[in-house]
Amino acid sequence: MRNVALSPQLHMFVFDVGQAYLWADDDGLTLIDTGVAGSAKVIEAAVHGLGYDRRDIRRIIVTHAHDDHIGSVADVAAWNSATVVAHRLEAAVIRGEQRSPAPVITEEERPFYERIVPGVPAAPVPQNVDREVTDGDVLDFGGGAEVVGMPGHTPGSIAIYLPGPQVLFTGDSVASVNGRAMLGVFNVDRTAAIASFRAVVRRDVDVACFGHGDPLLGDAGTTLRDVAERPLE
Repeated sequence: MRNVALSPQLHMFVFDVGQAYLWADDDGLTLIDTGVAGSAKVIEAAVHGLGYDRRDIRRIIVTHAHDDHIGSVADVAAWNSATVVAHRLEAAVIRGEQRSPAPVITEEERPFYERIVPGVPAAPVPQNVDREVTDGDVLDFGGGAEVVGMPGHTPGSIAIYLPGPQVLFTGDSVASVNGRAMLGVFNVDRTAAIASFRAVVRRDVDVACFGHGDPLLGDAGTTLRDVAERPLE
């Protein structure tokens, strides 16, 4: 795993598949997504390498309930009874009560989808998701973090927007390839995913952090709006 400093408060943890983000406030840490199952040890090592203790992680935010994002939620939450936050439509999947709906694969996506090697399934979170959120809710970190509903990739996908520092965490609703932003792939509802993309980029965004691909650093909103204005259908 690579630990990439994006700002003094923000680090990106890059796994073999996907990535997670750590936001540091004076009163504790927030982890956005957790990688695949088995990632807890490298997350712990990275947190310690930054001068924190693993028990400083106060909350875990799940952008959506795919295994490469919820794989280590149960392990990390057990360190200090961290608050697990997810959209109400994803909570049952995180608890292991139901499966996430299958994506509708486009012809362009099919060759990439067929090369995916299934990993170790995520362990269910033993307790209920502590806070089930929806669009417009505000979380107590980063000066007030806005939950943005992003239906399309999954029914309960969310983005997290920090208005003060103008940081946007998109989960898999947006991605980047070779430094170029794009609509995320493998969506359950592509039309809804496109609408979510175009809505979220109306915000003032300086740094955009994706579930897959390099982040955009510096006036990211302009780049995202340029992409959103092109044909995405």
